[in-house]
Amino acid sequence: MLMFLKFRNFSHSIKYTQLKNQNPCFEFLRLCHFDSKLGLGSSSLAPTLPPQNNVAIFWDLDNKPPKTVPPFEAAIKLKTAVCSFGFVKYMVAYANRHAFSYVPQVVREERKHRKSLNQLENKGVIKPVESYLCRVCGRNFYNNEKFINHFKQIHEREQQKRLNQIESARGKRRVMLVAKYAMKMQKYKNAARDIVTPKVGYGLADELKRAGFWVRTVLDKPQAADVALKDHMVDMMDKRRAECLVLVSDDSDFVHVLKEAKSRCLKTVVVGDVNDGALKRVADAGFSWQEILMGKAKKDAETVVGRWKDRDVLKRLEWTYNPELEKNLHGMVYESDNYESKDEYDGNYSEDGDIDDILDGHDVGCLQKEDARGWWELDSNPEITSQSC
Repeated sequence: MLMFLKFRNFSHSIKYTQLKNQNPCFEFLRLCHFDSKLGLGSSSLAPTLPPQNNVAIFWDLDNKPPKTVPPFEAAIKLKTAVCSFGFVKYMVAYANRHAFSYVPQVVREERKHRKSLNQLENKGVIKPVESYLCRVCGRNFYNNEKFINHFKQIHEREQQKRLNQIESARGKRRVMLVAKYAMKMQKYKNAARDIVTPKVGYGLADELKRAGFWVRTVLDKPQAADVALKDHMVDMMDKRRAECLVLVSDDSDFVHVLKEAKSRCLKTVVVGDVNDGALKRVADAGFSWQEILMGKAKKDAETVVGRWKDRDVLKRLEWTYNPELEKNLHGMVYESDNYESKDEYDGNYSEDGDIDDILDGHDVGCLQKEDARGWWELDSNPEITSQSC
């Protein structure tokens, strides 16, 4: 037991010497006392970051669908540019059924070009430079149509079998099947995105959902998407869920909503292709789709945020005239003056009366004689002062 205690003391002394050599301030810290609330490892000493503004993106797909770039790429670049204004908490997109079934001209041309290449490959006129790799099983193909047929006949059927098993299962078994097939289903979706052509449209809704947007389909009525988008924006403003609203549209019907947001001291940003549109004239900042895709909007957003901070500082420093407050204040002063004058008239309260009670008649006469002289006449001779009294 004695040997164990000696060994423990020896090991502690070695550790203390090593720590002292590594950190010269350790000896000073050991002799000083620090409050436990302000310890060296306390989080209270860490600098507190200013709270970020919550940003909400509202996308009018009927008016401004992504045409020149894929939907997923457009959504990601939009979110990256808007992140400069704060934390992107809400991303909403509204459109009717026709917007999701519409196929842009660029996509139609790509499909037409791919069809012509498939015909030339089948005839043996051209050969692909690189083989077509199946990202599910790893097989290589030198004909695009054979590659698509392989994917549909094998992997698409397997995916459908998995979905049927999950739909037919209940309770704990269903949870186990979802966990079992999660990796395979995700692998199939990533591969099918570039191989299988969507049956309706070009996959606008699925791509936006993959980017994190909440996509909502409205009724096939005129201005149905605009009405739903306006109601959602007003509800967001009423509940104060966001401090910055980003609207992706060129529709001038949203002017009143932006004015309402500015009247509630909210920041407004518009993304559209019309340079001198009504929305950009009302909003605090405006960007075009070209600036969003090129990354220029992200750089300009820093300048906009700095201008907002300066405006908030000036707004806190400026004085505002509140007529109701001033009226109430002046009314209180006027009532207090009337109350004092009434007391003096009734004789209930008088400072002169209190002085008369304290002073006797001789002292009052001295005060009256002193008041007869001017304030500039100084008493240089104390004897004269005593004789006058």
